[in-house]
Amino acid sequence: MTILILKRIALGILTLLLVSALIFAGTQLLPGDVASAILGQNATPESLAVLRTDLGLDQPLLHRYFAWLGGFVTGDLGNSLANRQPVADLLWPRFWNTMALAFYAAVISVPVAVLLGLLSAIWRGTVFDRAVNIAALAFVSLPEYFLGLLLILFVSVQYNLLPSLADTYPGMSMADWLKATTLPALTLVLVTVAQMLRMTRTAVLAVMDQAYVETAYLKGLRTKRAVLRHALPNAAAPIVNVVSFNIAYLITGVVLVEAVFNYNGLGRFMVDAVSKRDLPLVQAAALVFGTAYVILNIIADVTAIALNPRLRHAR
Repeated sequence: MTILILKRIALGILTLLLVSALIFAGTQLLPGDVASAILGQNATPESLAVLRTDLGLDQPLLHRYFAWLGGFVTGDLGNSLANRQPVADLLWPRFWNTMALAFYAAVISVPVAVLLGLLSAIWRGTVFDRAVNIAALAFVSLPEYFLGLLLILFVSVQYNLLPSLADTYPGMSMADWLKATTLPALTLVLVTVAQMLRMTRTAVLAVMDQAYVETAYLKGLRTKRAVLRHALPNAAAPIVNVVSFNIAYLITGVVLVEAVFNYNGLGRFMVDAVSKRDLPLVQAAALVFGTAYVILNIIADVTAIALNPRLRHAR
């Protein structure tokens, strides 16, 4: 098992290297010139040349890539092109804001999704099962930004129950923070619960259709006990995988949700940096998102291996 875990970690590091190369190459292919965007249209060729030298844009592409990657590994994310402040000072507070919102949504969505998936599997074919599946399909089909706008329209505008903008600031009380972030968290919950619910139901039903569970039924075991004692432990690995995938989405896929609710997180921070063509900010935010996603997938793989002994063998 140790060898398998080391292989997963090595594969994750290789994936991160490829992701970093794609991020760096993608930002270099953005249209326009950074120096021209900073100095404006009236800049002279001499001032543009001086600024490009100061920014290191006259260096070879590979040299700039390895210098940027080495700085990221050591914690030096460079300076913002827009205001010359260290990127780390601007990025990490917003990253922790995104993590707080993702944690808020995950605490609600994971237990609700697993419980509804189990109940849907236990009561397969009933009205409850059909209603839950129809609702899940509806929420999965709606884009998260559109779902967020619907919640703003009905919850904030018509009934004035919660604020439409997630305005947070340092030092605010927990009650005020929860009130401000409930709508964006609810948007994420509705999207992720639907995905996790359907996967939980599918995984449990796949195990329940196997011969040993049918034998348990023939011996007089009740459905609830058969699901909890026999089906759920054997369906845990795929459930863990889909839960991990959705938690990764909560961290890396919140860009549109943060933009809709004007939440001061890493997603909106990256959107603003793209509009200003602030490449160090864009690169750092994208690589942080990529790192979080890869780490969560490694954790999911290791957990699945620990839960399912069959995955420890090559066959």
